[in-house]
Amino acid sequence: MQQMPQAPGLSVDIGGLLDHGPFTPMQRAVVMLAAFAIIMDGFDGQLIGFAIPALIQEWGITRTAFAPAVAAGLLGMAVGSAGAGLVADRIGRRMVLTASVFLFGAATCAIGFAPDVATIAALRFVAGLGIGGALPSASTMTAEFTPAHRRTLAVTATIVCYPLGGMLAGLFATAILPLLGWRGLFWIGGALPVAYSMLLLTALPESPRYLARRQPRWPELRRLLARMARPARPDTAFVDAVEQVAEQRAGFGSLFEASRVRDTLAIWGGFFMVMLATYSAFSWLPTMLAAEGLPMTLASSGLTAYNLGGVLGALGCALAITRFGSRRALIVCCIGAALSAFALKGIDIAQNTSWLMLGLGLHGMFVNAVQAPMYALCAYVYPTIVRATGTASALSFGRLGAILSSFAGAAVITAGGASAYLSLLGFAMVFALVALAIVKRHIPGRARREAAGPARQYA
Repeated sequence: MQQMPQAPGLSVDIGGLLDHGPFTPMQRAVVMLAAFAIIMDGFDGQLIGFAIPALIQEWGITRTAFAPAVAAGLLGMAVGSAGAGLVADRIGRRMVLTASVFLFGAATCAIGFAPDVATIAALRFVAGLGIGGALPSASTMTAEFTPAHRRTLAVTATIVCYPLGGMLAGLFATAILPLLGWRGLFWIGGALPVAYSMLLLTALPESPRYLARRQPRWPELRRLLARMARPARPDTAFVDAVEQVAEQRAGFGSLFEASRVRDTLAIWGGFFMVMLATYSAFSWLPTMLAAEGLPMTLASSGLTAYNLGGVLGALGCALAITRFGSRRALIVCCIGAALSAFALKGIDIAQNTSWLMLGLGLHGMFVNAVQAPMYALCAYVYPTIVRATGTASALSFGRLGAILSSFAGAAVITAGGASAYLSLLGFAMVFALVALAIVKRHIPGRARREAAGPARQYA
């Protein structure tokens, strides 16, 4: 057990205590709570992709007519990502994450009562606020409860729960759509996160690094540290020495200081392109496959395969980053994502469904191997005081790519079918490669971390 210094009036570096201390069962429980919130996030976020073919068939509308409803949800995610990060850096991560889960659950449940596309669009916007807000809050919470040497894997494992949630949504949709239709899909899918938000409200603690910066909440921090096997005396003061050296000022403007502007813009570009590719799959992959003549259940299985590959790829990339660093791992995965998308163009979708599912799983593996670790990259680039803001801003800009996918996906499927759609996925990952190659401050590999010592391995 790591003990806090006992001398009266002595200041304790909370960053060093957390970054290089043990990973206790209590900290693991917090990471699990954050991860399960992202499972709920991915589950509700991707339900619309499985419901679109049924909605188009029932209401007799075109793919293009439904695009604004898809875009509304993604716009809500962009606003939610930006707003949640700014709020979380000011009032804490705990309440923002809890409120986000409740909001997207309640709005998703309400979609089950929608009478038309306009109502679905409005409710998807509200749900998007919560879906967008949950991701940066959960990833920041995970980063700040995890020791430095485990952080990349922990943050990536948390974010990879989004495609895991999507995979579960695919299995859920396959079972529920034939029985209860798309309305039942949203009713049940929304009720689950509403119930989970009540658990978060009672069980999730606040981030210790956030509490350390607010002296009136130091008693709460001392109680939390005791639960983390780090007891502190009542007169212990707290500082975050390592990060205070790097910090100049807080707020959105600090993302564009001379030392950060290159990385900020490059990370934004990377998120934009990766999310263009990812949400083109989340929103339109089942619709594209259905347009190519596949049965609805098989079309849904394509997105499930994509998400399953994504789970495996993201975890594998996180392990590679731990050993080799993020630059090499992310660039290799971008190349794999682009090549796999272009290779899928050579498959006869109607005749070679087994190869199709394998190819979609491979493509999803590489794409999510890029997207999920990018949250860990944000946690590395930005210090605590702007970590949620930096992550949320990058994610919010990335949502613009997702919004573009809502119109681009429908347009390319209508104009060029599967070939044009797969070209969209491939070229998006080519541009993502360029953006990530520009990032200067990548997560170092094991050899560089050991050479650098404990001073600034991963703040």
